[in-house]
Amino acid sequence: MTKTTAPVLDTRALNRATLDRQFLLRRAELPAKAAVERLLGLQAQNVKPPYYALAARLQGFAPEELSTLMADREVVRIVTLRSTIHTHTADDALTLRPLVQGARERELTQFRKGLQGVDLDRLAALARDLVEAEPRTMKQLREELLTEWPDADPQALAIAARCRLPLVQVTPRGLWGRSGQVALTTVEHWLGRSAEPAPAPDATVLRYLAAFGPASVKDMQTWAGLTRLKDAFERLRPRLLTFRDEHGVELFDLPDAPRPAADTPAPPRFLPEFDNLLLSHADRTRVIPPAYWGRSWAGNMAYSTLLVDGFLAGVWKLTDTELVVEPFGALTRAQRTEVAEEGARMLAVLHPGTSYDIRFGTVVGQP
Repeated sequence: MTKTTAPVLDTRALNRATLDRQFLLRRAELPAKAAVERLLGLQAQNVKPPYYALAARLQGFAPEELSTLMADREVVRIVTLRSTIHTHTADDALTLRPLVQGARERELTQFRKGLQGVDLDRLAALARDLVEAEPRTMKQLREELLTEWPDADPQALAIAARCRLPLVQVTPRGLWGRSGQVALTTVEHWLGRSAEPAPAPDATVLRYLAAFGPASVKDMQTWAGLTRLKDAFERLRPRLLTFRDEHGVELFDLPDAPRPAADTPAPPRFLPEFDNLLLSHADRTRVIPPAYWGRSWAGNMAYSTLLVDGFLAGVWKLTDTELVVEPFGALTRAQRTEVAEEGARMLAVLHPGTSYDIRFGTVVGQP
C-alpha cells in the first residue's frame, strides 16, 4: 500500500480504535498485571491514579490486586517515559528504562550549571552504593552527595542520580490505603536481577501500536519522550498497515489490531489525572476536542477527567463526602444518568462500604 492510496481514518475512527485497545469501550477480563503489561505501564505521578486507571478498564478489579503485585515486586514505580513515574511490570521496568536512558542523559544538560565540577560517573556509582545499602529519600541522597560536592546545586545532584540510575520507589509507597514517603533503591537491587541492555525500539513500537494505535512516528515519540524513531518504523513497514489522518499524516498499525466502526458506542469513563490515554499522541484530538484543550489543567495541576462518547467531556473530584462531576458542555438526560451510574460503579470498586453523594457541579478552581 502506497502513501498516496492509504485509507483515511477520521477522528472518531481513531478515537474508537484507541479506546478499544485501552479497554475503554468495554472492560477487559484480565488480571491487573497483564493489563499493566498490555498498556505498557500506567502514569503514576501520584499514588492513586494507577488504581483508578485499572478500575475504569478492568472487570472485577479490586485495588488490593495491584497493591499485592507491588508488595510482591511484580510491578514497580519508576521514572521512564517522558521522565515521569510509571507503574510497570518488573520485566518492563528492566527493558523500558534502558530504552529511554538516552533521553534521561540529555535531560541532565538542563542542569549543567549546577553540576559544574561533578564527575557524573562517580556520582552514579556513589548514589548506587548509598541506595543499595538501604533505600534513601531524595533529601537523604542530596545530603550524602553534597558531602562529596559541597559547591554543587543540591537539587541538580538529586536529579543527576535519578537520571543516571533506574531508581524505584520502594513499598509501602504506592500501596492502596497505605502511606509512605518516597524512598528509593535501584531496580536491579529491588528485583534481584540485572537490567537488560538497551534494546532496539522495534519490539516496543509494535507494543505501542497495540496499545495506542493507529499512530504516527511523532505520536510514539511523544509517548516515549524519545526522538529519531522513524528508522524503526521504516524497518517494520513491511509488517504494518498504513493509513492517513484527516490532515494527511501517515499512521501505522498492526494488521490484526481492532479498528471498530466510528459509531461504536463508548460508555462514560472516569479516568485519573495524567492518564496515558490523554498524553500519548502528538495529535491529541482523537481524545480531546479542540474546544476543550487545556480545560483539564490549572497551572501545573491536572484534574481527573471524564470521557463521554469517547472524548474528554469534563473533570471530576472526589472529596470526603461526595463525587463532584463538572461537564464542560451540556449533557443529555440519558448521558447524565449514565455518568452517575459509572461514577457509582467506580466508587463501589475503589471505596466499598463508604457512602458518597454524586452531584454535578464545579470542580475547576477548587483547592
